[in-house]
Amino acid sequence: MKKYICELCGYVYDEESGDADHKIPAGTKFADLPSDFMCPLCGAGKESFSEQK
Repeated sequence: MKKYICELCGYVYDEESGDADHKIPAGTKFADLPSDFMCPLCGAGKESFSEQK
């Protein structure tokens, strides 16, 4: 499982944890999030995220 970080605000999406506050179940891969997924903190689109190394 990987983590992805919003380059604009630093929000981290962790595939292992999901995001219960936004009804994304644990184990949901970033690639499986809808194309219109937006950062819950700043509203940036998926294109603003990069894999956290």
